[in-house]
Amino acid sequence: MKLNKFWLIPAVLLVAGGIAFAATRSAPPADLDYDLSHLSENGLYQVTLVPGIDPVPVGKMHAWLVDVVDANGETVDAEIVMDGGMTQHGHGLPTVPIVTGKDHEGRHIVGGMRFNMPGWWVLTVEVDGEAGTDTATFNLAL
Repeated sequence: MKLNKFWLIPAVLLVAGGIAFAATRSAPPADLDYDLSHLSENGLYQVTLVPGIDPVPVGKMHAWLVDVVDANGETVDAEIVMDGGMTQHGHGLPTVPIVTGKDHEGRHIVGGMRFNMPGWWVLTVEVDGEAGTDTATFNLAL
């Protein structure tokens, strides 16, 4: 009886896929910073996120405020783009957040925020202001 070796390819792919799937479902790193206010990656801006609802809901559309200030604490006139996703699951937000205006304190109002499941989310805010373009990244646990 001759052994057909072609069955090995699907079997190897199935095992590799299962390992990759399990790796993405593990617990988030224990040392994550969940602070919603910190410097952007290159230190150009202090970015603060304020959820429009507390606690942050799963499955409900809501808005966030994004405050961007310079090293002196002065509000920065900047364009921002907010996005996010679940790194471990390999998907982004189920919506496309959009800046809808500013509040009376000059904070950007970002509508269209919705998280479709509990877990570890990573939010990014790209800031394009007078000092240049920079990105701030935030962790959120729901």
